[in-house]
Amino acid sequence: MGSKNKLKRFKENENFENVIQPSRSDLLNKKFLLKGKWNLNFFKNNFPIVLELGCGKGEYSLFLANKNPNKNYIGIDIKGARFWKGAKTAIESKMHNVAFLRTQIELLSYCFGENEIDEIWITFPDPQIKFNRTKHRLTNPEMLNIYKNIIIKKGIIHLKTDSEFLFGYTLGNVTQMGEVIYAHHDIYNNENSPIESTAIQTFYEKKFLEKNKSITYMKFRL
Repeated sequence: MGSKNKLKRFKENENFENVIQPSRSDLLNKKFLLKGKWNLNFFKNNFPIVLELGCGKGEYSLFLANKNPNKNYIGIDIKGARFWKGAKTAIESKMHNVAFLRTQIELLSYCFGENEIDEIWITFPDPQIKFNRTKHRLTNPEMLNIYKNIIIKKGIIHLKTDSEFLFGYTLGNVTQMGEVIYAHHDIYNNENSPIESTAIQTFYEKKFLEKNKSITYMKFRL
């Protein structure tokens, strides 16, 4: 994507009513007023809130929001130019139960209150295979504790990835810290895979499948 297109999308995001872009400073200084009040002040309902972490173009958030009008969805990514398409589609489709939050995922505890979230989707994150990148893995113990703090008791977390490494790494962490509900290393070659794991394919997932890469899926609680 050219720099001009990125700048155009950044500008449009500023005017989209479904895009929230708090500054890092406001989050760290506890000036983000939606924390703990997303349903009251943003969605203006009491529906469960579902997060999509590293949402990219927002395919999962849009699909699920359309399928489940009685749930609220928030796609989260630091790259606003990516979720611009999802935000624009939601506005054009008059979908009021989906929003996009531009922030770093490690700052989630500054964005949401305790037990404010009902469900989390982690879709095709960078596996950060090198040892010195461990702290950047979205399923390292520190990150799992952040999710545990904002999600309701027995709230469901989904991980979908093409990385066998990240799948195994997460499985080990969750086994020690929580409860694995379902896990499989090749969901498209397993007739018992949960419908929600195969009903929607992201942009990157389609590319992985074209290369005959296996897609793994895990469903767990913390």
